[in-house]
Amino acid sequence: MTRACAITRLAGLWRRLRRERRAVTAVEFAVAAPVLLVLLLGIYDMGHTAYLGAVLHGAVQQAGRSDALETSDTAAADAYVTRIVRGVAPGAKVTATRVSYYDFADVERSEAWNDNNNNGICDKGESYTDENKNGHWDEDIGKSGNGGANDVVLYTVKVTYKPVFSVPFTTLTDGERTMTASAVKKNQPYALQQKYGSAAGTCP
Repeated sequence: MTRACAITRLAGLWRRLRRERRAVTAVEFAVAAPVLLVLLLGIYDMGHTAYLGAVLHGAVQQAGRSDALETSDTAAADAYVTRIVRGVAPGAKVTATRVSYYDFADVERSEAWNDNNNNGICDKGESYTDENKNGHWDEDIGKSGNGGANDVVLYTVKVTYKPVFSVPFTTLTDGERTMTASAVKKNQPYALQQKYGSAAGTCP
């Protein structure tokens, strides 16, 4: 075979290859499919996270309202939130806390004290008012639990879960995630509300 003949045959082969379209779709799909898959999983993951957040906040608000009654059952309320959350995030770890205050203005405030050095901490020798009657100064005046009549309660639920949709090649894979929701409600005035204490103390 002469050189010219070989070149002619190669040129003809090249023209046939350029016209060949039977495998183009398969090649294009092989290139695009991974990107599309990651994109879809990311969208599903974002949607699941948003839905879980909405479900969690709704359940916490509902449990908070039921806790405000004199006949409240906090264990049943926590079980309700857990059941609702696990319906969306199977196997999720759900923990709940309640902190009670005398009024809305007291939520997460410190007990009154004489902050001589203005550092925001009750240091040794500084005097304070033991408003929550526990014998020492507290940065948060609240009492653990659902409180009593007319008390304001901060109800917080923390959810730790593994994502339902793992997105490959990203940080949104198998690691646990945490979501928190809170509700502040005022208990019904079914009895006389206990007031804060007025005993003085000194920080050690």
